[in-house]
Formats: sequence, structure tokens, C-alpha cells
Amino acid sequence: MYKDEMIHLHQFLVYVLKYLETNKNMQASCKEYISLNISPHHIHRTKADHKGAIFVLSNTITEVINKDKNYTIPENPSNSLEYITKKSKDELKVVLK
Repeated sequence: MYKDEMIHLHQFLVYVLKYLETNKNMQASCKEYISLNISPHHIHRTKADHKGAIFVLSNTITEVINKDKNYTIPENPSNSLEYITKKSKDELKVVLK
């Protein structure tokens, strides 16, 4: 996937998260994403940075959906997203060193 496509996907996931998170507890749900200090508007950041943010956002979205009693996500995809998020963080740490 090209960097500009990653940025578009990143922006889309931000919109999805804002749509799903209707209560005022947005900061608590997005703590991990906010700590990355990257947004879709940071086009100067690397493709790997946006990729990591996409994984973190995807994981956060699954957590928000799982909190709602009307929706559920099967455990397998949820666990896979969590694993991929951890793996991408580890890869970013190696690249930054």
C-alpha cells in the first residue's frame, strides 16, 4: 500500500472512531493512539508511523465496539488486531533505534 493510501485509511479510521465513540470518555479509549502523537494530517511522518497508528486505531475501534452490548466482535479477529498492534510497535522501536 502506498503512503497516501495509508494516510487516507488512517483518516477514515479516525472518522469511524469518532462516530462510534459517542460518550465523553474519548480520551480514555484513545489514550494509546494519542500517545503516538501522529494524526492523518502529519504527512511528513513515515509510512511505518501511519501503519502503526492504523493498527492502534483498529485495535481501539474493536475495543469500543466490544464495550457496546449491541455489538460484538469475535475473539479471534480482536486478538489478532491486538497481536499485530504489539508487533508493529516493536518494529517501530527497532527502526527508531
